[in-house]
Amino acid sequence: MRQRLEDLIAPMSPGEPLPAERDLAADLGVARMTLRRAVEALVADHRLIRRAGAGTFVAPTRVDQQLSATSFSSDMRSRGMTPGAHTVWAREQPAGVMLASVLGIDPTARLVHVRRVRTADGEPMALEDLHVPAALVPGLTGTDLEDASFYQLLDSRYGLSISAATQTIEPHLVTPDEADHLGTHAGAPAFLFERTSRVSDGQVAEFVRSVYRGDRYRILVDIFPTSTGDRR
Repeated sequence: MRQRLEDLIAPMSPGEPLPAERDLAADLGVARMTLRRAVEALVADHRLIRRAGAGTFVAPTRVDQQLSATSFSSDMRSRGMTPGAHTVWAREQPAGVMLASVLGIDPTARLVHVRRVRTADGEPMALEDLHVPAALVPGLTGTDLEDASFYQLLDSRYGLSISAATQTIEPHLVTPDEADHLGTHAGAPAFLFERTSRVSDGQVAEFVRSVYRGDRYRILVDIFPTSTGDRR
């Protein structure tokens, strides 16, 4: 039954609805309970999604994120997708104690805080909060980052390139405000990325907090065994 369902949805587009359960069970010649179990298995595998009161739909394809030092824009292009960015707002503000400690600047120093929705083929993928020391990027505005890569701008305008970064990933539940920007619902599973990046002289260039939709993203990690004599 599961294979028959997979064959059915293979030519369908993401977001396309399945027929009503009663009609689909009749078309496939199975009991509704049997059909329901097969649908539930495909929902668990993120091949289908259920929306309360609306029905069952073909799930969007997930994007694999390789754990490597690459920008969102270049990563999406490498997958044949068109990256985009919409600036929600941008402001300059004092760093404050917490962000100052992360960025390695004085708490009274100014930073640029830009909130953007990152998209792939026009669909929201992540909500990003970018924090950059203002002294590092004089004149940077939110408009500059509209449909643009911060790393490319950092290189072309300021002559700086990212040389190293530290990133953490943890599970996250989408807040109501985040849901409005991401086109999903509050409480939906997501990934929370936090990244601190440095330029070649060791100065911290950015602290980024990004919430990635769990239904469109998954993490891909290459694992290599270590020899018993080298367990660093």
